[in-house]
Amino acid sequence: MRRYSGPAGAVHRIALESAALRGNLLGDPSKRLIDVYIPAGQTGQGLPLLVDLVGFTGSGLSHTNWAAFQENVPERLDRLIGEDRMPPVVAAFPDCFTRLGGNQYINSAAMGAWEDYLLSEMVPAVERQFGCGGQGRRGIFGKSSGGYGAIVHALRHPEVWAAAACHSGDMAFELCYLPDMPLLLQGLAKADHSIERWWTEFEAARKHADEAAIVFNLLAMAASYDPDPSQFLGIRLPVTVDTCELIAERWANWLKHDPLAILESNADNLRRMRGLYIDCGTIDQYRLLYGARRFAGRLTQLGIQHRYEEFPDNHSGVDYRMDDSLPFLAQALI
Repeated sequence: MRRYSGPAGAVHRIALESAALRGNLLGDPSKRLIDVYIPAGQTGQGLPLLVDLVGFTGSGLSHTNWAAFQENVPERLDRLIGEDRMPPVVAAFPDCFTRLGGNQYINSAAMGAWEDYLLSEMVPAVERQFGCGGQGRRGIFGKSSGGYGAIVHALRHPEVWAAAACHSGDMAFELCYLPDMPLLLQGLAKADHSIERWWTEFEAARKHADEAAIVFNLLAMAASYDPDPSQFLGIRLPVTVDTCELIAERWANWLKHDPLAILESNADNLRRMRGLYIDCGTIDQYRLLYGARRFAGRLTQLGIQHRYEEFPDNHSGVDYRMDDSLPFLAQALI
């Protein structure tokens, strides 16, 4: 719902056939859509590029769609740019939805080579078509799984990204994932602990129970962090199904992707960032506040420049936080 009466930018939709995603285990399409926002009066030429990674069960296309009682992201950008709160930018909204409900934006033998797609195909395609971005002129942002993707990309790829914003991103895996493992097993028990049977019934259902969200979220995380292509949809669990005990080798594979676990070994990469923004709600229902505090605290100890904020809200409906992060990113890239 548009709240700004000034000039509106344009959203262009392009389709990209991905070699990186072709033949993925989930059978997801390799031809992907990308919405690209260009500010009013601009062609995109010479502007910084921001890439929006959405949260789990979302698509970049949902961030450009009409929204009730709130702005979508292009409308938010129109207002922020039009009110001189940030300089003009191009923003890309890639559709990265998968059969398992979403994405962590990393390469996985089960989910697909999403990291390669974003870095080697999506970003170059947008920059070629609109003349934006380039070295030192790219920022990445997202919330939840998207926040996770943004911070992991910053940790791993400073040669691509010059700034990153992580809203309520997944970290401290022992806090945000492990407490839900018993609920996952209780859900699977209704299908005799068969992931294939549970998922087949889930896809066939005309309506999904609320508690199904915990199950399919953790199944997707397993396929992201510890894929086993020999299993149904590449999914294997990091816990035993009868006693919910950790399987050390598998859980270790998950932890290799925890931003807290890989921070110190990639600290120099974060030092190359021109802007690093992290925030989280103080009543985040997925317990992400504590990981964010740990991460920000360690950044301070390591002398890495960043902006960290907490706000009095939970995990849901907090897109308004982009009013702070988007200007921060844009200013870092000029």
